[in-house]
Amino acid sequence: MDWRSLMLLALFAWAWEARAAAPDPVTSVMWDYYHQRLLNGEAFVFDDKVRLEVPPFAEDARQVPIQIDASAYRGKVKRILAWAELNPIPRILDFAPGDHLEPSLAIRIRVEQATPIRAAVLTDDGVWHIGSARVEAAGGGCTAPSVVRAEAGWEERLGQVLGKRFVRGEDSRLRLQVSHPMDNGLVGGIPEFYIEEAELRDADGQVLGRIELFPAVSENPTLTFDLRDDRQAEVWLRDNNGNEFRAAF
Repeated sequence: MDWRSLMLLALFAWAWEARAAAPDPVTSVMWDYYHQRLLNGEAFVFDDKVRLEVPPFAEDARQVPIQIDASAYRGKVKRILAWAELNPIPRILDFAPGDHLEPSLAIRIRVEQATPIRAAVLTDDGVWHIGSARVEAAGGGCTAPSVVRAEAGWEERLGQVLGKRFVRGEDSRLRLQVSHPMDNGLVGGIPEFYIEEAELRDADGQVLGRIELFPAVSENPTLTFDLRDDRQAEVWLRDNNGNEFRAAF
C-alpha cells in the first residue's frame, strides 16, 4: 500500500472519529449504557437526517405520539430500533422494513417521566444513525391503571383492528389501531399481556415488513406504515399469550 492510500485511510479514520464523537444532542447520561446494551457498542453517528418527532410535553403520559422518518436513507435501512431512556421498560420497537415499505412509522407510547427518546437506524454499511428527541412529562404513564380494562366488554373486542388506507400519489399510508390492553406488568396483580409481533404482508403472503413491540407501547396501540405502492396489505399480529389477529386493507 503506497503512502497516498495510507494518507486517505488516516483521513477517513479521523473523519469517522470526529463524526462519532459529536456531542449528544439531548445530553443523556444513559446514552453509553444503551449504546452498549442495545447497539452492542457498534459504530454510530448522531444524525439529524433521522427525523424523530415527539411532542414537547406529554399531556397524556399514557399516549405519547412519536414519529420516525428515515426516508433520507431509503433503500439502505436494515433495522430501526426505538427506546425511551428513562422508562422502567425502555424498549419500544424493533422494525425491519422490506423493499416495499418506507423506513418510517408512527406509534404511541407510555412514558414514566421526562425522558430522551432515541430512534436508531441501521444502514447497509453497518452504521447506526441516531435520531434523538426529548419529551417532558408530568409522569406516571407506565404505572397508571389500564383504561381499557375499565371498559365493559373489552375482552370481546380484544384484537379488533380498525384502520384505513390513504392514497398518496403512487404510494399509500396505512393507519391502524388494535384493541388490546398492552399490560406491561407494572400494575399490581396484572401480568404482562401485550402484542409482541406484527407483520405486514401482501395478498400473496409475502412479508413486507416485520416489527417487534414491547410493553412501552400504549394500550390500544396505533401504528402507521408508508407503502411504496397501493398493493393490498394484510396485518398479522400475535401477543405474548399466543393470540393471533389479522386484518386486510
